[in-house]
Amino acid sequence: MTSETLDFEKAVKDRYANGAQQQVPELCCPVVYNKKYLEILPQEILERDYGCGDPSAYLKPGETVLDLGSGGGKICYISAQVVGPQGRVIGIDMNDDMLALARKYQKTLGDKLGYHNVEFHKGKIQELGIIPDGSVDVIVSNCVLNLVEPGAKERLFKEMFRVLKKGGRAVISDIVSDEAVPIHLQNNAELWSGCISGAFQEQEFLKAFQKADFHGMVVLKRGQKPWRTVEGIEFRSVTIAAYKGKQGPCWETNKAVIYKGPFRCAYDDDNHRYERGVPEAVCEKTFKLLMSDPYSGQFEPVLPLTDVPEGVKSFDCSRDTHRDPKETKGLDYRATDKPSEGSSCCPPVSGEARPKGGEPGSCC
Repeated sequence: MTSETLDFEKAVKDRYANGAQQQVPELCCPVVYNKKYLEILPQEILERDYGCGDPSAYLKPGETVLDLGSGGGKICYISAQVVGPQGRVIGIDMNDDMLALARKYQKTLGDKLGYHNVEFHKGKIQELGIIPDGSVDVIVSNCVLNLVEPGAKERLFKEMFRVLKKGGRAVISDIVSDEAVPIHLQNNAELWSGCISGAFQEQEFLKAFQKADFHGMVVLKRGQKPWRTVEGIEFRSVTIAAYKGKQGPCWETNKAVIYKGPFRCAYDDDNHRYERGVPEAVCEKTFKLLMSDPYSGQFEPVLPLTDVPEGVKSFDCSRDTHRDPKETKGLDYRATDKPSEGSSCCPPVSGEARPKGGEPGSCC
């Protein structure tokens, strides 16, 4: 079926209303989930799973999670087990039949877990008015963003950014294409509602996060083989993580970071350049970002000898990027250390014997 003016929302509602009543095999993209989280789930929910990845695998205990397009509730109920009783899971879906399926087992599953931390709400994922600003730790979604009509996709990403806390992240599994999808395929109701022709072109998917002010986008998983191929265009599953938190003032605190490698240099989403092995001047905001996910472990911190309070001096973003050691130590720093008698510059690790031939006060 094709149409010059496809009603995207109706096509999706009709397809998934049917999918809530009986399994629709063509909507199923094979996904491997952690079996221990599936044991308590009823067969009806397992059979009505139309995802293409497992974003719940990247959650942590105690987090507040928002599932966009929660469908029959599978990802919500898996997430509920991961985040535990101190966490919270919110599912949003516009399809009444899918919501009915998810809510059908809500009390039973909560009783089995010993806590009730899942709730479901009706709504469009591009209109999250029910969710307050900055209230969510993690947004997950499983093969749903592609179903949003073209004119609302930009608003969808802005809404995702709005509801996340500073430092929060989105972990999205979805279908992407290797080439741009032509209009005649986009206007095919079966392909659109089947998670095919509404797919983002792969690079454009990442750019959509960047345009909405996310940073640190990471491709967590990418299907090597396409799920479907239509008119030579390959459609495959990817799981992307994107972070919120690079907004805010830049304060000078005399800190630096050293990029460890292996690449000769690297750039972040604000086009800061980090040369391997070189102390690079950064503001306090950037320093904190680089010490946390997704950058954690890639940079060595260089702290000032004397702490500089945040908010006293603005960071000069036009300055030379390299941080001179005297900036962190101070211009008048002239200290000289003398080894104390009997000391070693490389003492053995606790429990290890001193190497044979080693003498007190020596390096070997």
